[in-house]
Amino acid sequence: MKERHESGVFSWSDFGRYTGSMGDTSYADQYRDVDFRAHPEKYRIGKGEQGVLMAEPYKSEILPYWKFATPELAEASAKRIYSLFEAYGDEDDFVGMDMARKFLQMGFTRSRRYANHHSGRKYDEDDRVRPQDAGSEESPKAESARIFYAYYERAKNDAKYLSLKQKHIEKQS
Repeated sequence: MKERHESGVFSWSDFGRYTGSMGDTSYADQYRDVDFRAHPEKYRIGKGEQGVLMAEPYKSEILPYWKFATPELAEASAKRIYSLFEAYGDEDDFVGMDMARKFLQMGFTRSRRYANHHSGRKYDEDDRVRPQDAGSEESPKAESARIFYAYYERAKNDAKYLSLKQKHIEKQS
């Protein structure tokens, strides 16, 4: 399966090269069939939203709340996901916090994609970036993006999150 990345086209099997210490095994293969609540030591932070739709059981816990079609849905979604972020923090569960952060980030990036390109298609048939749609900053998806971005910023700068992140990184060194 081919996916598009800002820098070009890559396949899921290429993810390993973006992860630093993942070795020769692809990122997807590293995450398949792993319960990250039981084995947080196997979790790699990755880049941006990497792993957000693979890391269980968190994906199944957070994904049902992830919605951005309207600003009202985005607000309820971001608020619920942020409450999960806080609950994971109450349990000192860095992986859960990071996954919630990634869903908030993904809410922002996907909303922006649809604000910029109503069809959701960033690239044209010649593989060039399509021009941004007129009025994209006033679209409901742009408001959804602003909502998610505010919650994402709170999450990524949260003191408990940053402390647990540092501890997680140190354990992997």
